[in-house]
Amino acid sequence: MEAKQRGNQQIDLQHGESHSHSPTYQAVLRAGPRVRPLQQAHAQIVVLGKHCNLALLTKLLTLACAAGSITYTRRLFLTVSKPDSFLFNSLIKGSSKFGFPYDAVWFYNRMLLADISPSNYTFTSVIKACADLSALRLGRSIHSHVLICGYGSDSYVQAALVAFYAKSSELSVARRLFDRIPEKTIVAWNSMISGYDQNGFSREAIGLFYQMRELGVEPDSSTFVSVLSACAQLGAIGLGCRVHDYVVSNGFDVNVVLGTSLINMYCRCGNVIKARNVFDLMSERNVIAWTAMISGYGIHGYGREAMELFGQMQTRGPRPNNITFVAVLSACAHAGLIQEGRRAFADMKQEYGLVPGVEHHVCMVDMLGRAGLLNEAYQFVKELNPGELTPAVWTAMLGACKMHKKFDLGVQVAEHLLAVEPENPGHYVMLSNIYALAGKMDRVELVRNMMIRRGLKKQVGYSTVEVDQKTYLFSMGDKSHPETDEIYRYLDDLMLRCREAGYVPASESVMHEVEEEEREYALRYHSEKLAIAFGLLKTSLGMVITVVKNLRMCEDCHSAIKYISVVCNREIVVRDKLRFHHFNNGSCSCLDYW
Repeated sequence: MEAKQRGNQQIDLQHGESHSHSPTYQAVLRAGPRVRPLQQAHAQIVVLGKHCNLALLTKLLTLACAAGSITYTRRLFLTVSKPDSFLFNSLIKGSSKFGFPYDAVWFYNRMLLADISPSNYTFTSVIKACADLSALRLGRSIHSHVLICGYGSDSYVQAALVAFYAKSSELSVARRLFDRIPEKTIVAWNSMISGYDQNGFSREAIGLFYQMRELGVEPDSSTFVSVLSACAQLGAIGLGCRVHDYVVSNGFDVNVVLGTSLINMYCRCGNVIKARNVFDLMSERNVIAWTAMISGYGIHGYGREAMELFGQMQTRGPRPNNITFVAVLSACAHAGLIQEGRRAFADMKQEYGLVPGVEHHVCMVDMLGRAGLLNEAYQFVKELNPGELTPAVWTAMLGACKMHKKFDLGVQVAEHLLAVEPENPGHYVMLSNIYALAGKMDRVELVRNMMIRRGLKKQVGYSTVEVDQKTYLFSMGDKSHPETDEIYRYLDDLMLRCREAGYVPASESVMHEVEEEEREYALRYHSEKLAIAFGLLKTSLGMVITVVKNLRMCEDCHSAIKYISVVCNREIVVRDKLRFHHFNNGSCSCLDYW
């Protein structure tokens, strides 16, 4: 394989060697990846009668592609009378590398029409293009061509195929190919780890990383980016910290990509201070890094800090983009910063010329609704265009109605929501709870029967907790853990102590499909309570318990955990679907505003 790669490099040298010192060739090199100078160099080539010189044209085309002018590149390519394999490979690779995957496939097809055999170099680039296009059928066809041409055992092509199938969510196929690679390169390992992470299989990504280390394979920056992303999803701060330590002790360059991954990991694992330390130490910070830090402050409820950092970004940082404003508006919503949120929304349109999207509308409705400004929020919704009235907007409005017990308006909103997204069970659960809180139990039964007829079920909630650098997962009423009996006994005793301290279960937090006496049982064994009980059992006094939940935390758990933080004298951090809650001494960082 290495010989083949060296062969490609040798072709490159031979292709341009004899012309590299000519004035025309030098003119092309001076033009660089800039369209206007390249067009001038092209004119000079034509005037001097060198328009058939393949070496000159190859360099010109490669630079034109790198300049981002794919239209000019294709038009120029069509003037080449006899393109060779090196030209095709250069264009396929360039198109794939510089964000023109469709054109990479087009050049590949032209190569086949010219009856030029593809190489491992060709397949590696065109398979990447298929991955970027999410073109599963085309990729499978090219995979067949790989086998026909005898490149099925080429390690670089195999790694490209692993990445392609992983990005196409065909993880079982990707893993089979990965397992068959006899000598796995770091590219192959990274492709499989990244594939697991990007498809939500964070535990598998981390497991594969451990396997890679056991085999003595040295990770690189790309490995760390994927592993840190998996740690962020799971809340596995122990492994995340060890990765950070490894990066620092081994002298890796904490560039903008790796630095942003560390910021995201620390923020999503509950340590905003360490995230800010990473941010401050970065030598280069792009808009993604600034946005990640602002978002991190926002999900922890540190709205003032988020707005202060946003102000610094406006004065001395990169220009904020649409995603930055989502982070800013979300931070304002979670912290109750209404005036700041209104001003940011206005600046986004007037000062920066950005067009608000669905996420911005959702943040505005959420911000106004949480603050109890339901009339203003509903007016905002009604002024949106029909195409902007997405389920997410109605969901934010419905949540505000439930929070502030505006049941009549909530029912109207829920009916709109069910009309646009009738197959989402979460909407029925919310509507059922609103009816129950309003005392309309006949309607609760009606909603329950609608769910049964449609075959809809509530999304299963789960929570994870990290103990001794290992992550444990619990679901509601989970009895799969080998220490279940001890966990349940401890939790029962814990809730009894909370009751003695004043805790009263909020039975309305349970969907009203169960009898009253069953609701307290269902509430007691919610996944986050089980995870917290296990964490308290297995850690020493003074250690912070950090739990990650896939859904929003219910009102009962929020109330119960405040009492648990008192009776156990522990700080407890819970990351739910929307934000972080830091419980300490009977209060929560969200100030019951979530």
